[in-house]
Amino acid sequence: MNFELVFRELLQRFDEGDIRFALIGGFALHVAGFTRATKDIDFLLEAEDIEKVKAIMLKLGYEVVNESQEFANYWHPMGPLGCVDYLHAHRTYTRKMLTRARKYKILEGIKVPVLIPEDIIGLKVQSIVNNPNRHSLDMADIEYLLRDNLDKLNLDMIKGYFNLFDWEKEFDEILKRIKDVK
Repeated sequence: MNFELVFRELLQRFDEGDIRFALIGGFALHVAGFTRATKDIDFLLEAEDIEKVKAIMLKLGYEVVNESQEFANYWHPMGPLGCVDYLHAHRTYTRKMLTRARKYKILEGIKVPVLIPEDIIGLKVQSIVNNPNRHSLDMADIEYLLRDNLDKLNLDMIKGYFNLFDWEKEFDEILKRIKDVK
């Protein structure tokens, strides 16, 4: 996938359409200090912009792979344009995530809003709950973000995300493992 090409195409159209978004997924992890391979681009998108973004994606030749109230996945038949996923922010807590997002340089000449690490962790917890097959990957991401940023993070906010899914025990276990290693 040609990430630079896709970012430039999308960001120009997002700007023209006054679309509110933030970067999540692998690129957001990289901004937070943890680099791992990624094969797509993931955005959190304000729910009111879903139809505008869908029109942009279809105009660029993307095809809808999956679509629901919660998310949309797009794929382009030309390999360099790859896959782009959107999580729809329609609940209070995901809307607040968009508000807290900060602009970062992700590629040369490209700055975008990116979720703060606490909110990335919150989405990772939700991802595990929604799809238990992602447990190992997402839990490794969570532990890395916590371990390398422990003294900079708002642990009460993160604990709140775990509490949303009755995962208080899991949060305490992760913190214990991290503190035992340090």
